[in-house]
Amino acid sequence: MPNPLEKGIVNVFSNLNEITNVFNDLLQGKFAQAGNDSGRFLINTTVGVGGLFDVAQRAGLDKSEGEDFGQTLAVWGVGSGPYLMLPLVGPSTLRDAPSKFFDSFANPLGYMDHVSTRNSMRGLDLLAMRADLLALDDVISGDRYLFVRDVYLQRREYLVSDGAIEDDFGDLDDY
Repeated sequence: MPNPLEKGIVNVFSNLNEITNVFNDLLQGKFAQAGNDSGRFLINTTVGVGGLFDVAQRAGLDKSEGEDFGQTLAVWGVGSGPYLMLPLVGPSTLRDAPSKFFDSFANPLGYMDHVSTRNSMRGLDLLAMRADLLALDDVISGDRYLFVRDVYLQRREYLVSDGAIEDDFGDLDDY
């Protein structure tokens, strides 16, 4: 598939995910980010031809890292629980696994009445996500399970803390 067309398809599904972001932004009390994500959705849906083009980025509305219900539960104080590798779903934790169910209520694809169109759209979304992840396959070194687990848990911690990472190296002033 040509790269511009592939990028457009990824943009459409990314635009649809903005709705989930907005709901979770509001549940976490991130009202400024909710306004930014709402603006991105409105601009990209209208001017960006249903999200095919990311016009909001050019208008100065930066794309956020995204919010999901697992992050919302973390903000509310729910612990992550054990790491799980779920068949057909991939890596998760006990907190994040059921959150995918709650996030599905904010996804507009779930409200499409035409079943074959809805399933085709979901399949296209999964195919586009898989194409994005194929490039990362060369990065994995050593034990694949441990690598994926560690990367997943670090990424979730980064997302939950909104990028505020604790320095584990201690005080380096003596050096």
